[in-house]
Amino acid sequence: MPHVLTLIAKPLTDGHVRLAHDLLPAGAAADWLAPDRACDLRFSGLAPGLEDRVRAALDGAPVDLFCQPDDDKRRRKLLVADMDSTIITTECIDEMADLLGLKSQVAAITERAMAGEIDFPEALRERARMLAGLSTEDLRAVFEQRIHLTPGARELVATMTAHGAFTALVSGGFTYFTERVAAAAGFDHHQANQLRFVDGRLNGRIVEPILGAGEKLAALQGLATRQNLALDETLAVGDGANDLAMIKAAGLGVAFHAKAMVAKAAAARIDHGDLTALLYLQGYRAGDIQG
Repeated sequence: MPHVLTLIAKPLTDGHVRLAHDLLPAGAAADWLAPDRACDLRFSGLAPGLEDRVRAALDGAPVDLFCQPDDDKRRRKLLVADMDSTIITTECIDEMADLLGLKSQVAAITERAMAGEIDFPEALRERARMLAGLSTEDLRAVFEQRIHLTPGARELVATMTAHGAFTALVSGGFTYFTERVAAAAGFDHHQANQLRFVDGRLNGRIVEPILGAGEKLAALQGLATRQNLALDETLAVGDGANDLAMIKAAGLGVAFHAKAMVAKAAAARIDHGDLTALLYLQGYRAGDIQG
């Protein structure tokens, strides 16, 4: 079966490519997707442990890489993305807590939940209680002043959309932010948890049931069904423990600058690059990228 090993870096050098090429079966061919940025190496005769050997040969160089079958399913038709620390650079809930002087306490809980050390729904309930009293104006200020798209987010969504994919933002965070982030990045759909307000202020509660790991997986499966797609035609990306189920179920599951346990368990990982790396993993070329 033909396979392709994709190398991505900024910059990606001829030396990086040669190191990888020398570990591949005879006849491997290099195809640059983007000058100095991404290269496909096509070959037949996959041997176990290839990615590990290439990483070892690169000796710590900041190069992302992934090996997969080189077939017509490489370009996925459904994107399901986490929001916090994936499509955006921050954790919304931590920035909300900062307005109350509670960022360090809330961020510590967030970190443990994303690392899979504590139960996500209960951790979210606990943090929501700590946010009681924040106003809708406070949330607006957080979005306008503290929330920034991760580099490559618009390009990822726009390019996949232009090539016929359906895109969804599915978050364990809050709809107040997913609605706005989805619009900014160009997603077709969004879903998340709903905060409860009383007289324009948070009352410390969340509408149940909480959207966590199981619900993210169900969203991936449900969206695939509605789009008449098999799961191997889907791409899921995230960074935390509550993303792992959907990452493992998707045809292309990517751990993006992820917690260690997520990066270890995911089929693909991006540790260094921005979100355009997900396009190169699908074989898009520099000239294909939109946005």
